[in-house]
Amino acid sequence: MTRSTPQGAGRRLEDAIAWAVRNADGIVAIGVALAVGLMDVLNQNMSDNIVSGATLLVLAALVYGGLTERRRRVSDIRAATAGTSRAIEDLAMVRTLSGAEVALAHERARRTTTRWVFKGGTGTYLRAVTLPECVLEAQRQRRSLSMKIDIINPADDQVCTAYARFRSTFGGGFGEWTVERTRKEAYATVVAAGWHRQRLDTLEIDVHLSSVAPALRFDLSDTCLIITQDDPSRVSLSVDRDRPLYDYYVTELHQSREQAVKLDLREAVPLSDEPTVDEVRRLLDRLGLPLPSSFTDRDVGDIIDKALRAENPYRR
Repeated sequence: MTRSTPQGAGRRLEDAIAWAVRNADGIVAIGVALAVGLMDVLNQNMSDNIVSGATLLVLAALVYGGLTERRRRVSDIRAATAGTSRAIEDLAMVRTLSGAEVALAHERARRTTTRWVFKGGTGTYLRAVTLPECVLEAQRQRRSLSMKIDIINPADDQVCTAYARFRSTFGGGFGEWTVERTRKEAYATVVAAGWHRQRLDTLEIDVHLSSVAPALRFDLSDTCLIITQDDPSRVSLSVDRDRPLYDYYVTELHQSREQAVKLDLREAVPLSDEPTVDEVRRLLDRLGLPLPSSFTDRDVGDIIDKALRAENPYRR
């Protein structure tokens, strides 16, 4: 036979009292109804006024109980609504961009940022707009600028072939993408990074070369993350910095760079304001990224033009 402990008995008493408080309206109604019913049975001469008053008291207790329950339900609904609103806000952490909104979002992101992280294919838009505009803003505001660039490795035949095939299939009408063009575009981004670094002392710029061909482009600033595709007719995405997804991609982009080959631009040879073919060849040799033997001086000249005079591919 199990004996009740003092603690167990006390807990049951507390539970009973709490239940009675929560259901006080019902207890009052039942108690009054039982009392009047017993009085009516035991005393046949009970006044009609007493019966009527007791009935009203019971009804009042029931109405009070109904109102209390309604208040509880309203409170529960408000709590549920607040939770739903928070969930909707979390789902809405990504904004869609299309058309001119993409360029405007990039412009706002460049305006005050002190860092820029890029991951993409060959960095054409980066060379044409992002890199020179970010450098110009840093010079204008006399502040430092950190840039981390992650593109495909132009010395990797496999990734260049895969990226050229991808751009030819889904490139959105930007001309034919051959393996040679892909290499030149990637080499040009390396040259552009070295050239700009030598002209802004407060610019800290790293270039990482990946062996994986990406399908998306990521541009991350102090204020937001912008995700775009090579086809400008497709919807792009923007994530503000105060959203969890922004932090997730900060980690993701860092991990991607950790698995890529990093170039040490501190070892770069000087480049003139108008770099020569020999300067570019020496630069790439010093970085451990020599040009293919099949590249002629004319090919190197194309790389220089793409590095310093790249055209915005999305300008209409």
